[in-house]
Amino acid sequence: MAQKMSRFKSCFLAGLSFLLEDFHQWTQVAPTLAFVGIVVYNASFGLGLAGIPWLIMSEIFPINMKGSAGSLVSLVNWFASWIVTYVFNFLMELSTAGTFFIFSAIAGLTILFVAKLVPETKGRTLEEIQAAMNPLTA
Repeated sequence: MAQKMSRFKSCFLAGLSFLLEDFHQWTQVAPTLAFVGIVVYNASFGLGLAGIPWLIMSEIFPINMKGSAGSLVSLVNWFASWIVTYVFNFLMELSTAGTFFIFSAIAGLTILFVAKLVPETKGRTLEEIQAAMNPLTA
């Protein structure tokens, strides 16, 4: 959870630095804020969310579905990465600060999503996890 909060804060920090540049405030400090925000974002992403699709996939899917489910998870993950990379340039042309505030909001929504919908799997069997995710089969 700490990495997710770090991503939220670091995107907000980068957005704030560009906003300060737009308003010609703290022009000496703003580049440092942007640098720190982007470095902290990359570090927290690498330590946190980067491996989550494969971790969840390995714990949630039964052994007979791991191959096809793994392919689907990889496809969706790389497709989402492509969309983010593609859209990022267009957003930067519209508003540099706004782009990072949008990504900060998405990071905040990710915190809520994980807190509410991603099940805790530590110490639980596959059957217990599946029963928790699908109450109709219980």
